[in-house]
Amino acid sequence: MAKIFYTGNREAKLLSKIESSKERERIKTINTIRDNIDVFSNKLSMKLIETGLVETVSKSSIENQLARCLDKLCKAEDFDIDYMIAPLRTLVSNPNIACLYLTTFIVEKLINHKDVIDVYGSDEDIYYCIQKELTAILSNV
Repeated sequence: MAKIFYTGNREAKLLSKIESSKERERIKTINTIRDNIDVFSNKLSMKLIETGLVETVSKSSIENQLARCLDKLCKAEDFDIDYMIAPLRTLVSNPNIACLYLTTFIVEKLINHKDVIDVYGSDEDIYYCIQKELTAILSNV
């Protein structure tokens, strides 16, 4: 026999708080990125190249592509963001939306750019590199 679950007022409030805290974190992250697109794209492109995750002939080209991606992220609808990150949604537990978006961009689109020789490392390596740089930007604000 199937179990019947009754959601009471207490459970509904708790679920509402969890969802609203996730939404606040998402908005805070996107607003911080919007205010620091140039700085973040510069630091991220440098870190990706230094760690050997991305091999390229032009660092500035990668920086420009990341800046465009970040600008697109800041202007995107929730559906577009969710659609973009869908392949990597289960990459890590409790993921950061911006890190997943950038990881997907690097793995699926940046790899085909004319100035990129190759992208090395696993999806997790790229995600954690992005997360480290994003955490540094978020902690400075």
